Amino acid sequence: MGKGKGLIKTILDRQLPQLIVVIAAPAVMYFTRAITVTFILFLLSLLLLYLSKLKNSYKLIIAAVDLLAVMPLAGLANSYALDVITQIGIYAVLAIGLNVVVGFAGLLDLGYVGFYAAGAYVYAFFATTQANNVIPESVMKFPISGNWFWLFLPICMLVAAGVGILLGLPVLRLKGDYLAIVTLGFAEIIRIILNNADKPINLTNGPKGLTPIQPPSLFGIQLNQSIHFYFIVLVILMLVILATKRIYNSRIGRAWAAIREDELAARTMGIPLVKMKLMAFAMGAGFAGMMGCVFAAKQTFIDPSSFGFMESIGILAMVIMGGMGNISGVVIGALAVVVLQLQLLKELSSYLRDLTVAGVLNIPASLDPAKYERLVFGLILILMCIFRPKGFLPAKRSLVFIKKLIGRNGIVKDNTLDTTNISNTSE
Repeated sequence: MGKGKGLIKTILDRQLPQLIVVIAAPAVMYFTRAITVTFILFLLSLLLLYLSKLKNSYKLIIAAVDLLAVMPLAGLANSYALDVITQIGIYAVLAIGLNVVVGFAGLLDLGYVGFYAAGAYVYAFFATTQANNVIPESVMKFPISGNWFWLFLPICMLVAAGVGILLGLPVLRLKGDYLAIVTLGFAEIIRIILNNADKPINLTNGPKGLTPIQPPSLFGIQLNQSIHFYFIVLVILMLVILATKRIYNSRIGRAWAAIREDELAARTMGIPLVKMKLMAFAMGAGFAGMMGCVFAAKQTFIDPSSFGFMESIGILAMVIMGGMGNISGVVIGALAVVVLQLQLLKELSSYLRDLTVAGVLNIPASLDPAKYERLVFGLILILMCIFRPKGFLPAKRSLVFIKKLIGRNGIVKDNTLDTTNISNTSE
């Protein structure tokens, strides 16, 4: 084991082999157009690139070539890879938003999918004929055109942020398990409302859902292809990562860290708990609402079943697997969960089924591997919690950061707020 770890460290320390590895996988993916193995290698090459000791400028150039050229060109031959990586991007933004609430501020939220649903239904309501049930056609005829999609991105974000504030106000005194139960109840209330708001005025069309939802348009060109949503999600993901890092490295982020570590100490230091908690709820909810708008436009159909309790659990699993409090970690967590569910486990089920059909294995119908994908995923989560309880990339800035934040007498001092020499969880 010692020799193996030494070999891996030697490979990571040397830049030339590292450079060869991170370029080889995307090149193989482009030339072979294969999806299963080479696509996973491509994603692993991005992870390897992030963990490498190459200069940041080299990392940015290679990542830009991979994401802006190699992936789109390979995806044009087979759109499934683009759909998967777009799904990863959507869930990465959702995981970052939940990480703001759970990882940064320490507020356990099990109803996060409710904000996601709010954003999706706000856009879908106006992007289908559903709005004419409330607004007469003589006033305005619906659906709106896809050009309105860009305006609805911030609108959905603000609406979801408002819902987050409304949720936060009555539960500010709650912590831990009690907060988790209340937020879980909130998500169920949202789902039930969406299911039953089809009478006496048909607002959501009940369990039938809303369709067809108008896709986005730009300069008269309808953006309804996988490649279009890939670039939309990629741009949003980059902006969300940049905004989250900037906020977390500001006074707001330091206040969230203080609240997470010790709420009583944070109050003693003069941090406004109500304001900071509401800001965390609003920011996390806003990201979810914005991606709900993208999800509705991409799917062209939504219904309440898309926003069930398991969606919230899946997003929370991404945050836990990646590393709570670490932006890069939750992105990796989103990648791992989506690839496990959409690629590895389904490929394994298909392979075992083919072996059964060929007579190599004798698996009874009651033990069909497709039925046990969630069981395997659950076992993987259990193993992660046992052997890697802090996630793939655990947060580094914790008690040391708080000690720097608090002066000798428990008072925040401006000269102690410099974080340039402190390990940063948002790397």
